[in-house]
Amino acid sequence: MEEARTHLLTGICGLIGAQNAVWIGAVRLGDPQPEDPVKGWRPRAIRQLRPTEAIKEKAKEQADMLEAGEVDVTTFRNVALAGQYRVNRLVELAPEGWFESDYYRVFYLGAGYRDAIWAGIPLNEDAETYFGFYRNIDHPPFDMADRDIVAYALRSLRWFYRLQMLGEGLSVASAPLTPTERRILQGLLQGLTEKQIAAAVGQSPHTTHDHVKRIFRKYGVSSRNALMALWLGRTPP
Repeated sequence: MEEARTHLLTGICGLIGAQNAVWIGAVRLGDPQPEDPVKGWRPRAIRQLRPTEAIKEKAKEQADMLEAGEVDVTTFRNVALAGQYRVNRLVELAPEGWFESDYYRVFYLGAGYRDAIWAGIPLNEDAETYFGFYRNIDHPPFDMADRDIVAYALRSLRWFYRLQMLGEGLSVASAPLTPTERRILQGLLQGLTEKQIAAAVGQSPHTTHDHVKRIFRKYGVSSRNALMALWLGRTPP
């Protein structure tokens, strides 16, 4: 799943002259509270194409602000369109004067970015996936042709987005998977035995078996066949 996502992000960056990109898996947590500006939507997986310590730090700070209810207007405008496929340049989400704001200075210029294109893609009522593509400070802003390329490239990959969310333990699982659980999940989906998986991840078969049981519980299944059924788009037996 990670390799496929990297391939997609790298390919689109090449098409539009972007220097970095991010994939975000978001879920809506419970019934929206009146005081919540983003109506319960929260990021639960953030995967940078080319992460640096500075970029990861900025992303975590943004996520923490969102959890605390501090929502920038560009995020608010994007989330307000939840439930529909949308692709916007940053300038289309930002109000007048926003590019002089502290938020832009800290989270875009501070990370080395001048501009961005954001895509929001609904998977169901409680799960969406987001793609962000960035241009660095020493590059010109994106134009409408760049936005249209992103919109065209991402439009027909719903099956891919569903598998990405499943691969992160989002939307279907009761809780996100840990990094170790994601590696073990990959082995299960490849048909490896638990002994083979244990050798690949460097742990005992007993520990791997405990991880497998936790994975099954998170997905609400009781067997590898039922787990595979989720990836094939069928109701688990």
